[in-house]
Amino acid sequence: MSAVPLAPVSRVLLRDQAVSLIRSAIVSGELAPGAVVKDTELAGRLGLSVAPVRTALARLADEGLVESKPQSHTRVTPLVLQQVRDAAVVVRAMHELAVAEAAGDVTEDDVAAMRAANQRFAAAVGSGDLDAALAADDELHEVLLARCGNGAVRATIDRFTPAVRRLERQRFAAAHGRGSVALHDSLIAACAQHDVAAAVATTTEIWTALLSELETPDAE
Repeated sequence: MSAVPLAPVSRVLLRDQAVSLIRSAIVSGELAPGAVVKDTELAGRLGLSVAPVRTALARLADEGLVESKPQSHTRVTPLVLQQVRDAAVVVRAMHELAVAEAAGDVTEDDVAAMRAANQRFAAAVGSGDLDAALAADDELHEVLLARCGNGAVRATIDRFTPAVRRLERQRFAAAHGRGSVALHDSLIAACAQHDVAAAVATTTEIWTALLSELETPDAE
């Protein structure tokens, strides 16, 4: 057995854990828009030291999920429709690029995985299980992101999707979800046929429908 070099990893792992947990709490609304967050309190709730929590908050500030005022406070950023729309437009463009690079190369296993994810998505929409619906939606699109293999595309999607998801969770409608099932079917069919143009066009339609849903008058 070859020797594995020792390297410090705990601080990085704790930081990443803190980022993931705090981000999830913001996206889910557990930490509400405008809520003041204190690193010491978060550290206690997460069972972590203050250092990785402070690092995580700095990372989430870069993502636009929290904002800090020197000598004052750190708070969860309010939901501002225009900012969410700007993020959604970027995410849409990245998914279009990912599909353009991936659709011609999908395998039968990829298609099967996407179909299974859409079945889970449809079942979750039907039962009103928002968490399961969003998870299944992510799983479906993850197939194409993995096949694309473009790290810059993935990093950009990861950077801006949480801002969109915060409002999406508030505005999610069953009617929109049912429409997404049909659009997913069209996307899967295009990928199965390696029809890149149709797959990209359907991806655009999926995200345009979401943007329309998010831009209803009472979304702010």
